[in-house]
Amino acid sequence: MASRKTLNAKNLQALGARRLAELLIEISAGDAVAKRRLRLELAGRESPAAVASEVRKRLAAIGRARSFVDRRRASALANDLETQRHAITGPIAGGDPAEGFETMWRFLSLASPVLDRCDDSDGAVSEVFSEAIGDLGRIAGAARPEPGALADRVLETITANDYGQYDSLIQLLAPAMGPVGLKRLRQGVIALSKEPVRKPDKAERRIIGYSSRGPIYEDDLVVSSRKHTVQAALKDIADALGDADAYAAQYDEEDRKVPQIAAAIARRFLDANRAAEALDIIDAADARQGHPYRVSYQWDDARIDALEALGRGDEAQQHRWACFERSLSVEHLRAHLKRLSDFDAIGAEERALDHAQDYANPHAGLAFLISWPDLDRAGAHVIRRAAEFDGNRYEYLTPAADALADRQSLAATIMLRAMIDFTLENARPTRYGHASRHFAECARLAHGIEDFGTFETHSEYASRLRREHERKRAFWRDLGSKIRSASH
Repeated sequence: MASRKTLNAKNLQALGARRLAELLIEISAGDAVAKRRLRLELAGRESPAAVASEVRKRLAAIGRARSFVDRRRASALANDLETQRHAITGPIAGGDPAEGFETMWRFLSLASPVLDRCDDSDGAVSEVFSEAIGDLGRIAGAARPEPGALADRVLETITANDYGQYDSLIQLLAPAMGPVGLKRLRQGVIALSKEPVRKPDKAERRIIGYSSRGPIYEDDLVVSSRKHTVQAALKDIADALGDADAYAAQYDEEDRKVPQIAAAIARRFLDANRAAEALDIIDAADARQGHPYRVSYQWDDARIDALEALGRGDEAQQHRWACFERSLSVEHLRAHLKRLSDFDAIGAEERALDHAQDYANPHAGLAFLISWPDLDRAGAHVIRRAAEFDGNRYEYLTPAADALADRQSLAATIMLRAMIDFTLENARPTRYGHASRHFAECARLAHGIEDFGTFETHSEYASRLRREHERKRAFWRDLGSKIRSASH
């Protein structure tokens, strides 16, 4: 049974309402955050409007503030904002969705001025505003604002997107705007794109930075920002309306050669049941972009889906196999095998594993065999191509050694030795701790290796390391420490 002194809700209730009220007054003395929270709770007993009044007062105070909030105090500011956000989404929106919707807009209007005067290195303040955008979309469903007026408000807001806080605004409010509001918004965005940006005289142009191409002028940045805002908005509107043509229209012919962009456009046409056009867009792109072995996965998958949608399953299978051969993609190989008969799948898998063992990049081949998994082939791959492994590629070698340790001890040892050798030969003292741990693991694995074949035995390897790297005293000290610890 818990002690009656344990701090929990049940024990506190036993103190009685009067004593708890006295304690709250005492605890909140000098604590402005606690006092504001208590006022919100009291206002909540009265009405949503009363809570909204308290929140608006606090938001107005935050909006008037001009002092800089350093990183140390940013957390307190984020907590204050979070308290106001919860009050809006809870008692205000719960009791009066229209009031909650208006108050949340007021809350979001603080994003730019607050972030202007805040060191938000940890992202805590930005995160609160990001959550509030999602809240606004949810509240809009219950508040049911007039679509045209909402579209006008969205247009005004996205042009003040200084910190990217409104990047998802159109997507989240699209259901509330509906087709009528979205089309009105599109008209407004197109009109915005045609508005000229004032070009100052040469003497008045203000330099705000420099790039490799020279000075960056403020008016050029405004033009660039306007263009980005218009393009992003029109893409979001097109997606909300399911208008594949409008989405594609945001990219010129050169843009469409980029495989990721072509894939994104093709996806919209596939969703619109226009697979033939999707495939044309995909095939018109520069899939490799000058890289003979690098192709976008998005491009590959869009092409496969377009072929399947057109009933060209054999070609889709060929492309899946080509994707595997090129990049050892586990996902594409599994998808390929899944569509074969059991007998054919066995033969195809054998060919795939042979291909992985002979793959030009031995590290990629090893990673594939480990993940498939086929540890026997992985071990054989390591032994056959031992000289090709780079001891600096620990992101491949470490997980491989771990996976092979129990079943393929010699192969695991080869991986560990490659990392040890690289560390000592290149005098990387920051890695000596890892190297000594790898050496100790080699010593453990040696007891289970009956035949080292053409490779050095552990004692031979240890003797060579001592001869060649005797002066790496920090390594030997660390190794000695690990051996002594293991013996106790």
